[in-house]
Order: sequence, then structure tokens, then C-alpha cells
Amino acid sequence: MRDRLIEIGTPDGPMETFITHPEQDGPFPGVILYQDFWGVREELYDLARMVGMAGYYVMVPDLLHRAERIRTDIRDADNRMMSSWKLTKEQFERALRPLMQTTDDMVIRDTAALLEFLRQESAAGPGPMGAFGYCFGGRLILRVAGAFPERFRACAGMHGTNLVSGEPDSAHLSMPTVRGELYFGFAEHDDWATPAMQAVLKADAERYGVRAWLERHPGAHHGYALPNRDIFDKRAFYRDWEMIFAMFARQLAPTPTG
Repeated sequence: MRDRLIEIGTPDGPMETFITHPEQDGPFPGVILYQDFWGVREELYDLARMVGMAGYYVMVPDLLHRAERIRTDIRDADNRMMSSWKLTKEQFERALRPLMQTTDDMVIRDTAALLEFLRQESAAGPGPMGAFGYCFGGRLILRVAGAFPERFRACAGMHGTNLVSGEPDSAHLSMPTVRGELYFGFAEHDDWATPAMQAVLKADAERYGVRAWLERHPGAHHGYALPNRDIFDKRAFYRDWEMIFAMFARQLAPTPTG
């Protein structure tokens, strides 16, 4: 695998971005990982490498780059990243502050900069792309799928937050312009992704003819899909990736590696 950490110019300043892809037999379909609010970190880079090994050009942009450099890592006695509801009020507010300074529209601008960068990359193919994300990144995959339907054809969100809201830019309103496929993994126990919200997503996908898969994982909690978390759910994790890799294969046709 070939890894590198670079800065990509955006309308709002440089954005640190991790890139990984196989060394041989490119070009590879592009895939973007949309982070959670904890900040980019080695855990996310390892997830990118896992996807890259299957024959993809994977990018992990620091979407919180407008704030100070965020690398939150608060662990419990077993060296696992602690869930937000276990933090002190001060710890939670400090971790949340950069997210509150970052809007979905800002991330759409960042994504446009990433797409422009990819046009110059010989290792990245010019065809359909994928995306996957966690927490607020699990919402952003729907926003970018709707904003760039000509590029994003296979997008997956795990324990996404506020996918349906009363705001005029609610993520679910992106559904009419989505092409390709969507996958959503949800925890049984998640106040940010209620069954009612999931029902709205499913109904909208059916209304607009979008092929969307919604998986609700029994017993799982918000954050279940991240391997270093204190509530990591191994069964749900592998079920998500069974579905995601199948979707990528259908929509992105990766170049075989060898």
C-alpha cells in the first residue's frame, strides 16, 4: 500500500488529507471517508487502508480544518476511546466545539476541492466514486451524494446523526438527486437516529427510486462501527462491510490488484 499525508487547498484554507491506495494496477476508483466529530486519527486511517487494499484510492480529509487542529483521544481504563456520554461536561463541550463551527455546506465545498484534486491524480480513476462516514460523517455522505450525483454512486453512513431535521438543508432532502446506491447502518440504541427518522429515509428512497439499504443492528449503540470505541460491535461492523463492499463492487467496478 502507498500512504501519504498532504494538504489540499480549499476555499477556506488548506485541508490536511490522508491518502492510501495499492501500489500497482491502478487507476483505482476514488472513495472518501467522512470522519466523526472526534477528529481524524490512526483509527480512521486504518479503515481507509482496509478499503484501499480491496482496490480503491481512499482519502480521509480533515473536515474540521477551519478550527484548531483537532485530535481528540480520550480513553478508558481498557485503552478504548470513550463514548461522548461518558465524558465530563467540559470534555464533551471541548470535543464538540469544532463541529459546531463546521456546516454541511462547508464540507460540500471541501468535497468539490477533493474532486478537483482527484482529476490530476494518475492513481485515481475518473469514473464513479464511493464514500463512507461515521456520526456526522454518516449524514454528510447523503449530502455529497445529492450534491455530486455524477461522481458519487456508492455511499455508506454508519450511525449517522440528524439525517432528517426540520431545517431547509436537512440531509434527507438530498434524496431526489441521488444516483447509484446508499447504505445506512443504524444502532438499536441511538437518540440521533430514531426509528421514525429511519422510516422517513426509507420512504424518501422509495419515492425517488433510490436503491437504499437500511440495516438496524440489535443491541448496538451509537458509535458501534468504530473498532477502537468502548461500544464497538464486531458483528454489526462486519455486517456493514459485507454490504458496503458488495455495493462498491456493483457500482464502482474496482480494478483487480495483483
